[in-house]
Amino acid sequence: MTSPFNYTSPTVSVEALKHSIAYKLMFIIGKDPSIATQHDWLNATLFAVRDRMVERWLRSNRAQTSQDVRQVYYLSMEFLIGRTLSNALLSMGIYDDIKQALDEMGFDLEELIGEENDPGLGNGGLGRLAACFLDSLATLALPGRGYGIRYEYGMFAQNIINGQQMESPDYWLEYGNPWEFQRHSTRYKVRFGGRLQHEGSKTRWLETEEVIALAYDQVIPGFDTDATNTLRLWGAQASNEINLGKFNQGDYFAAVEDKNHSENVSRVLYPDDSTYSGRELRLRQEYFLVSATVQDILNRHYVTHHTYENLADKIAIHLNDTHPVLSIPELMRLLIDEHKFSWEKAWETVTQVFSYTNHTLMSEALETWPVDMIGKILPRHLEIIFQINDHFLKEVAVKVPDDSGILSRVSIIDEGNGRRVRMAWLAVIASHKVNGVSALHSELMVQSLFVDFAHIYPDRFCNKTNGVTPRRWLGLANKPLSKVLDDAIGHNWRTDLSQLEELKQNIDYPSFLEALRKAKLENKKRLALYIAQKLDVVVDPKSLFDVQIKRIHEYKRQLMNVLHVITRYNRIIEDPDAGWVPRTVIFAGKAASAYYAAKQIIRLINDVAAVINEDPRVRDKLKVVFIPNYSVSLAQIIIPAADLSEQISLAGTEASGTSNMKFALNGALTIGTLDGANVEMLEHVGEENIFIFGNTTPQVEQLRRDGYNPHTYYEQDAELHQVLTQIATGVFSPNEPKRYSNLFDTLVNLGDHYQLLADYRSYVDTQDKVDELYKQPEEWTRRTLLNIANMGYFSSDRTIQEYADEIWNIKPIKL
Repeated sequence: MTSPFNYTSPTVSVEALKHSIAYKLMFIIGKDPSIATQHDWLNATLFAVRDRMVERWLRSNRAQTSQDVRQVYYLSMEFLIGRTLSNALLSMGIYDDIKQALDEMGFDLEELIGEENDPGLGNGGLGRLAACFLDSLATLALPGRGYGIRYEYGMFAQNIINGQQMESPDYWLEYGNPWEFQRHSTRYKVRFGGRLQHEGSKTRWLETEEVIALAYDQVIPGFDTDATNTLRLWGAQASNEINLGKFNQGDYFAAVEDKNHSENVSRVLYPDDSTYSGRELRLRQEYFLVSATVQDILNRHYVTHHTYENLADKIAIHLNDTHPVLSIPELMRLLIDEHKFSWEKAWETVTQVFSYTNHTLMSEALETWPVDMIGKILPRHLEIIFQINDHFLKEVAVKVPDDSGILSRVSIIDEGNGRRVRMAWLAVIASHKVNGVSALHSELMVQSLFVDFAHIYPDRFCNKTNGVTPRRWLGLANKPLSKVLDDAIGHNWRTDLSQLEELKQNIDYPSFLEALRKAKLENKKRLALYIAQKLDVVVDPKSLFDVQIKRIHEYKRQLMNVLHVITRYNRIIEDPDAGWVPRTVIFAGKAASAYYAAKQIIRLINDVAAVINEDPRVRDKLKVVFIPNYSVSLAQIIIPAADLSEQISLAGTEASGTSNMKFALNGALTIGTLDGANVEMLEHVGEENIFIFGNTTPQVEQLRRDGYNPHTYYEQDAELHQVLTQIATGVFSPNEPKRYSNLFDTLVNLGDHYQLLADYRSYVDTQDKVDELYKQPEEWTRRTLLNIANMGYFSSDRTIQEYADEIWNIKPIKL
């Protein structure tokens, strides 16, 4: 059977697959086929596929062990891996075999895929990047493992009720997780609280409270290869399951109080940290992850080598953002207190092992913890952090004798802010390499955030521009376009994305451009059907699909997009016969549960949508849609359907972005600022194939220095004045006219921190250029082709190869 999804020769027949699925249903699920639900059949299929993945996995693990290779351990609080069945089938080359087997059994594979829950292991770009990296590590046969937390509940399921975000539990494990292997024998004690006892140079950490970390392993298959890696997630278990005495006295709640308290550590992804107890739980979560992980790394190392002397030669530990930075004092603690290293020798090992990726320049997003809180929960770690700081500051004092205040600026302890520990500072001091995630971000990182450290450690900082996996984000998400590419250049672009360059030879062939248009229309019809079924809104697949999907945050400026939507609405009403390009403006994304301003933006989007979609004067010229509960699987439907990708953050605020890459790879044109990876995308696709607007990073800074006054823009731009006045006076909230008066004040009177009003006119004028181009379908499609063809650089395979060569020093295993 030949197919674009069958790259390897399956060693198993369709008949054998049918038998295997039926067998799993009866003997693993324990269900009679006559009463089994769709979910039972899904799980039976998952188990049948998992069996075939496990053979590769065990071979891969044996090869890693026998070849004694240096390994990277990738620590992240998030792994947004998405649905696993379809990705596994694609990786193994048995997509169509399973499809045929299920078809002959009376089931639709696509329907079953839709039954699988998205794992609630991440929130946004950070977790999705980590998932892309695991995919690339496996595909490139590089020895690496991911470590994270097995959250029982994702952040939350988002419902939109009366236009507002409402949160409900995201219990993604409702039907179990057939992909995971629970490792009952792999468990570690994680300790909190207690007190320290010093005996000469020896320190003992006593009277601690204990939580057990239990390992759950998930297979990460490489694409079209036997190479397979592991994602190990930790679940919390109580060390004392139940107080039998209290239970027998009838005090049932008290009997399990300790158990619940312990297991809360892995209960929910990112507990609300607007309260002290929420922040304390977040800190416990972070330490739970790193303590279990570092113990496991040391244990795995010792089993192989029977010594810790060669630790720095054999392991690399990578910190994905600051959440896992406590692994630095944890490794120090274990080496000194448990394995008899001297402080100096432990520090030397630590500084060779760790590397750190910075993901933000915004000071409010940089993690800091009160000294008192760390002292209460992790007294030994606080002591080690002070020792590291003391050691580091003495070094700096020697290097920079003429002190210009640098010591207080680079100190891990921020004395001027209620005494807080600066986690990013600790990561930079302990890591042998620190990288940003786009050329602009890495440049700004050493010019602003880490400027003092860049003088002290000039060779420590580097750039690794993010990438996305072409397997999930093109091969899996966009089958119509993948088929067009396969027919034109073959299948191998999935593992060598630079081959997309070959598409340029088709740029003058009308038949090829028509094939691209048809693929896009097919994807738009699929999304239009989803919107009609789920939201009861009818949108025209032939309209321009203008899409902004990402976490709702003021710096990402969904609000500016809304200002343009209202401007457009006003113009259509004023001149309905002006030959408007029909537009469907699509938003999706979650606001953090305690983030009031972001929740107001969601409410405004829905209020504006309600008015516009019901107004007969605009009819099919403009529709606005907010799709709730954004997820990986939803992105796989939305991204291939987009014509226009909104990447409109204020210049200098977005570290990289990865949705910008996914959209362009799927044939959407970008409208964006010169921010994050947009800068490099511009260089690769050419300025005529991307819509750039707004102030640059230096101009943004200049405006700030000169005393930016948003009220001036409000007064001088008639269209902007009209839009903001409409929002402020209740045109979109007639039942509560003052609903958005605070939002109006923030934009016009209180400073407009993200400079929406400064970029508004440039943005609206650039949107007019989008319309003009969309009226020329041939030219629009030529430019989408050039976007796709020039996206080879933005593969996560390229990114991971750079990490492997320049930071981790790891080599592929031989299979």
